[in-house]
Amino acid sequence: MKKNKSLKRSSARLAAVQALYEVDISDSNVDDVLIDYLKTRWDTPHEEGDEDRATSPLAAPDQQLFTDLLRGVAKRREELEGMLAGALSQEWTVDRLEAIVRIILTCGIYELYIRTDVPPRVVITQYVDVAHAFFEGPEPGFVNGVLDRLAKTLRADELQKG
Repeated sequence: MKKNKSLKRSSARLAAVQALYEVDISDSNVDDVLIDYLKTRWDTPHEEGDEDRATSPLAAPDQQLFTDLLRGVAKRREELEGMLAGALSQEWTVDRLEAIVRIILTCGIYELYIRTDVPPRVVITQYVDVAHAFFEGPEPGFVNGVLDRLAKTLRADELQKG
């Protein structure tokens, strides 16, 4: 049961990054994208012959976490990107980041900052895994470094305990 819950939360994180990317590139309304994901993308029955959906290794996303991430990151975008800017080295700016990397990082920062029920090392690992879903190059390592740096600031006490 615990593994299934973990898979649902991992799927929610991946879906939130995808949905926020959609909002970012299309200038869509967050609630419209949220409704689209909840009603259309996840609430459709499998069609006969739809082998891709039937054999997908992804669990159905945790809708509560997905909703929290989507709305929370969108609402606090400026604040989260400000934290991100502070964690980047001098040669990097938030604007210079690829959109998907920026969104992965802002989701991770949101969880580190707001979702204190999730251990910081879990947050870092989860978003490095999300980065691996999109990139084969150095980007997952970059995500790891930035989130680790911020975790040491935002959740230092927890990191010292564990």
